[in-house]
Amino acid sequence: MKLILTQEVTGLGAPGDVVEVKDGYGRNYLVPRGLGIRWTKGGQSTIDAIKKARNSRAVRDADQASQVKAQLEGSTFNVKVRSGQGGRLFGAVTPADIAEAIGEGGATVDRRTIIVDNPIKSLGAHTVKVKVHDDVEATVSLNVVSA
Repeated sequence: MKLILTQEVTGLGAPGDVVEVKDGYGRNYLVPRGLGIRWTKGGQSTIDAIKKARNSRAVRDADQASQVKAQLEGSTFNVKVRSGQGGRLFGAVTPADIAEAIGEGGATVDRRTIIVDNPIKSLGAHTVKVKVHDDVEATVSLNVVSA
């Protein structure tokens, strides 16, 4: 099945890319969630519009990306979570929790751009990566504290 991606899908492509996927993956996952639309011969205008919008955002964001990276790497963010005995957490720190903590610190980050290598399940200092732009990754310092 050929699809035109409308949003970035990790490991598959960026918005505006035409990809070939298995029928079930496209029909049951990508299309219902709005991540892709069926490819047609007349869909080339849709592809051009998506790529044009992406390129204009990329140029604008490239300048801001270095500023955001400096802001993120220059400070430590406190993530407040529930914990039990010995500093073990109830569950794990999610990218949404991290995005909320960064938002309270003054920067705005989408939770989907946060890369957590190993699940954070203990109190203390941790680091995660934030993909600010296609070419720019920031390493963010987190301090996980008990709420």
